[in-house]
Parts: sequence; structure tokens; C-alpha cells
Amino acid sequence: MPPRVHEYDWPDRVVVGTIGLPGARTFYLQVRSGTQLVSIALEKQQSALLAEKIDEILDQLITVEGNPFSVPTGTPPELVDNDQLDPVEERFRTGAMSLGWDPTTAQVVIEAYPITDVDADDSMQMPDEDGTHETEMLRVRMPVGTARAFAKRTREIVGAGRPACPLCGYPMDPDGHICPPAED
Repeated sequence: MPPRVHEYDWPDRVVVGTIGLPGARTFYLQVRSGTQLVSIALEKQQSALLAEKIDEILDQLITVEGNPFSVPTGTPPELVDNDQLDPVEERFRTGAMSLGWDPTTAQVVIEAYPITDVDADDSMQMPDEDGTHETEMLRVRMPVGTARAFAKRTREIVGAGRPACPLCGYPMDPDGHICPPAED
């Protein structure tokens, strides 16, 4: 059975946000177009890497002679989105992701796939009524300005977690922190 694709070509909104307190946050990639809304869970590291790689793609495109795609060097202020997430109904937890560039539409393309347990015994998975396994994926295409704003917000969200201990660098909880023993 082909995967169910949640596809957004020119979304009204695409953001990474969190639910929960620092140290226990769940990260979500949320996309909205009209009344269609999809939220998928991400790891903090996936969110950070996604922002980093989007900026790398955009920075490389700026170096193309004449900047034919009009890639902004900074975040366009009118595209900044600091609003909270819309109500979250998680579609899936993200496993593999891919990131690309579509020169025909001058858009950054994100694809996200659910976690799959390739080591699991297939007999343990319950097939759908027709005997197949339903899979799904998210594909988002966003223009360069939106992509730059997305990366900026994502970096800020990732950085808004627990403060780092000045001695060991590990995250500190509000109720205290014990540094791990130093290795000799």
C-alpha cells in the first residue's frame, strides 16, 4: 500500500514548537494550510539539525551568481512567527527525514517519515483489514523567506531549554544539579 502523504506546497504556517517544561519537552513540526493541520513529533536533535541544514542550503544558494532565487541573508521580519502551536494532535513520531531544494519552485522541501522498527519481527505488526500496513509521511515545501524564518524560530525553540551547567556543560534542572564525576 502506498504511503498516505500529508502534502503542503505553500503552507500558511510551518513551525517547530514544544509542549511541556524544559527537560520534559516534546518537539513538534506543525504545518497548517487553511483548515488542514498536521503535527508530527520530533527529537530535539532532529529539530536542531533541520534548522542548521536549512540555513546551509539557503547560504549556499546565496552564493549562486546573481542570487536568482532571491534568498534573504537574514530573517524577513514580516515572516517571524512567535505564536504558540495550534492544538496538537500527533500524527506520528518522526524517524527518517530528508531535506532538499526544488529549483523549479524555489522552495525548500522537507520530508518526514514515521519511526519504523526494522529490527522488529514483522509477525508482531498488525496488518490493516486489507492485509497491508498503512504508512504515512509528511512533505512540506516552503519558499526561501519562510524557510529562513522557520530555521530562526527552530534554533530559538531548541535553545530555550534548560541552562547548561558552567562546570560540566550538562543541562541543569530547576531543583538542582549534580555534576557527573570527572574522568581522569
